[in-house]
Amino acid sequence: MNGRSYDIAVVGGGLAGGLIALAMHRAHPAMRVALIEAGDSFGGNHRWSWFESDLDPQGTALLEAFPAKHWNGGNEVRFPTHSRQLDADYRSLASSDFDATLRRLLPQEAILAGTRVTALDAGSVTSETGSTIRAARVIDCREAPPSPHLTGGWQAFLGQHWRMTRPHGVVRPVIMDAAVEQIGGYRFMYLLPLGENDLFLEDTYYQDEPRLDRPVIEARIAQYVGERGWDGEVVHAETGMLPVITGGDFTAYRASLDQPGVTLAGARGGFVHPLTSYTVPIAVANALAIARAAETHDGPELARFVAERARRHWENTRFYRLLGRMLFGAAAPGERYRIFERFYRLPEPLIERFYAARSTPLDKLRILSGKPPVPIGKAVTALLGKSAPLVQGDRR
Repeated sequence: MNGRSYDIAVVGGGLAGGLIALAMHRAHPAMRVALIEAGDSFGGNHRWSWFESDLDPQGTALLEAFPAKHWNGGNEVRFPTHSRQLDADYRSLASSDFDATLRRLLPQEAILAGTRVTALDAGSVTSETGSTIRAARVIDCREAPPSPHLTGGWQAFLGQHWRMTRPHGVVRPVIMDAAVEQIGGYRFMYLLPLGENDLFLEDTYYQDEPRLDRPVIEARIAQYVGERGWDGEVVHAETGMLPVITGGDFTAYRASLDQPGVTLAGARGGFVHPLTSYTVPIAVANALAIARAAETHDGPELARFVAERARRHWENTRFYRLLGRMLFGAAAPGERYRIFERFYRLPEPLIERFYAARSTPLDKLRILSGKPPVPIGKAVTALLGKSAPLVQGDRR
């Protein structure tokens, strides 16, 4: 790679980085784009989902390039005392399809998977082999590191793609089945019917510690499958440990990662939903904004432009961090489901805006009004108290 130069080098080929590279190439086909990823494939081993209403026409056009699974029959939620079918259509994209689409649509010279980066600055990227590429703009979209500057809890999950021996009968996505035993925090099952016999099941936990005991959770999923009379085999699996951000010093967090002239984007740059980790609408909007700005912004200008977007995003998502503090600080782990159960009694447009991190002032008032699902005294204590730093200790 020595001597090769690009107009834009995107380091980190996950959802955010891949969408930025594709949006850049679509908007400026004459620009030379590099998408640099340490792994052998873009997107890792993940599945991303979103509501159809999350995206504007430009965002929809960007994602239409990918062969996402579509469900047009609404979705469901299930709780111990409340179940509901909602009307919103749902979409989901597997990382394998994300990888294949990027390889098909980006120029061959842009595909730099299997390239582990050891250093970067405003004008270059260096790999572990010592090779260097030059770039007029460098965008860092690598994984967000655990940080003592941010506080909160964790969303741990294990997802499995099951191929059943008979039709499973699930006709629409089940966003949350919280009518399951509550263990260690807020627990729910997430179901996506990928085909008549194919079902994606994910066991998810909102918990205080970054722990995931895979054999135990695999057994719980198998028990869930057996209790419903299903039988089959697991053909694919994925795990995740995502931060649920409830507070912290965002300026200090950004400063700890900042390199002059380098654009910080994706989760590393702070572009996440702090409570739900629901990233597609945020990643799409950011990719389109960066692609538009790149035409007139050099490297340092682009870095400042995106840093300002990150600052505004942090300010605009304060409400969700407040709710996160109440979730972790005011509700007993086994009672956290009550917060979501109450939330899913609210109007559906409010729910959709919440997931897309676009809650209106009236939405926020509706969410906080009425009989609280947690004791008021504990809620006040949680809001005024300190949360645990988001650093990972023992993780299995």
